[in-house]
Amino acid sequence: MAQAAHHTHEDVPSLDGHAVEVAYRRERARRRARVAHRTETRRSHLRFWVVLLVLAFISAFALLLVWELTQTIFGV
Repeated sequence: MAQAAHHTHEDVPSLDGHAVEVAYRRERARRRARVAHRTETRRSHLRFWVVLLVLAFISAFALLLVWELTQTIFGV
């Protein structure tokens, strides 16, 4: 035989208008924080790849410069 569900005080929604408004604002803030976190994560990934490419170009330029200077010094 099925038993009636026991409701605890936490399961019953509050009918207090102020409490509902506070909960609504809290959920909106959490949603905004999630969106902001996702946006910042995407931006940080983009910054990582841009910095990596810049460092690769600088390294390639330095390598070519050293190669040219080595050839000039040793007359190869």
